[in-house]
Amino acid sequence: MSIDRIVMAFAGSMILVSLLLSLVHSPYWLILTAFVGANLLQASFTRFCPLAIILKKLGTKPGVAFE
Repeated sequence: MSIDRIVMAFAGSMILVSLLLSLVHSPYWLILTAFVGANLLQASFTRFCPLAIILKKLGTKPGVAFE
């Protein structure tokens, strides 16, 4: 699995988990949803993603977006 696919899967999982937690516990969990969305948006312009940097240092196969 490439860095790109791992980043997208992690972001999607975080969004779904935070939406579920906002329904079950507190609407403040939607802040996490907004943060993940904002991070995805800025990463699309700047190509800077902290998770991608960590995965690259761990030796994960690079993809097209985060080389």
